[in-house]
Amino acid sequence: MSFDKFQGTQDYIVSAELRDAVNVAISLERPLLIRGEPGTGKTLLSKSIAKALDKPIVNWHVKSTTRAQEGLYIYDTVQRLNDSRFGGGDVENVAHYIKLGPLGQAFDAKERVILLIDEIDKADIEFPNDLLNELDEMSFRIRETGRLVKAVERPIIIITSNAEKELPDAFLRRCIFHYISFPSSEMMKEIIKVHFPKIEEELMTQALLKFYWLREQPEVRKKPSTSELMDWLGALQRAGMSTENLKGNFPFLGVLLKKEADLVGIEKRVN
Repeated sequence: MSFDKFQGTQDYIVSAELRDAVNVAISLERPLLIRGEPGTGKTLLSKSIAKALDKPIVNWHVKSTTRAQEGLYIYDTVQRLNDSRFGGGDVENVAHYIKLGPLGQAFDAKERVILLIDEIDKADIEFPNDLLNELDEMSFRIRETGRLVKAVERPIIIITSNAEKELPDAFLRRCIFHYISFPSSEMMKEIIKVHFPKIEEELMTQALLKFYWLREQPEVRKKPSTSELMDWLGALQRAGMSTENLKGNFPFLGVLLKKEADLVGIEKRVN
C-alpha cells in the first residue's frame, strides 16, 4: 500500500520535525496528537495537510459539553416526536432521524479524509477513553438501526490539545505525539513573508526584536502568539510605520498583549 506524503504548503511553513511526525502518523495509520502554545498553528495544520494532499477535511471542534457519542451519531428523537404529532416526515423510517457526527462522517466517506479533533482536552476527562474502541476499529454500529459504519479508508486523524488537562495513558499510547515549539526568529521570518511578501526587511527585523523581547519579559503572563504578531505587523503597515519610528516606540501594544496587567506593566517600561 502506498501512503500520502506531506511536505507542507506555500502558506503553511512546517519544521522538518513536524513534517516527519505527520508522515509517520500517516504511514502508521495512527492519530497525530499535537500540542503547543496557542497561536502556533495546531488547528491550521489539518487544513494544510488537506490542501497539500488534496483531501476533504472533517472538523470536530470539541467543547466542555461535548460527548464522544456526538462524534459518532445523533438520534434526533425530538424531531421524530414532532413529526409523529404533526404529521411530517416518515416516522417509521428510524434511519431518517440518524445524523452522523464528525467521526461518523469521516468513517462513512467514500475516500480518505482528514479528520480534525480540535482541542480534545476541553472535554470531560473520560472523553478520550470513550473513543478508544472506535479509533482502534475504525467502525461503530448504530444501535437504533443495526447499521455498521466502517471506514473504507482510515482517515488521517489530527488531534490538538492545549494541555489544559492530562490525557489518559491508554489514549496516548495510540497516538503519535508532537509538540510544536514556538518558531525561532529565522522560521518566523519565513512565516511573515508568507503573509506579508512585500514587507521591508528592516521593519520586519525591528518588529521581531521587539516581539521576542516582549515574550521574554517574566511579568508577561499571556505571551503574544504568532497570530498576534501577524495582526501587529498588519497594523504597523496600515499605519505606515517606518523603521525609525518603530525603534523609539512600541505602538499598538494592545494588539500583542491581551491582559490588562501585562499591558500596564509593559507600558510603564517602554514609555
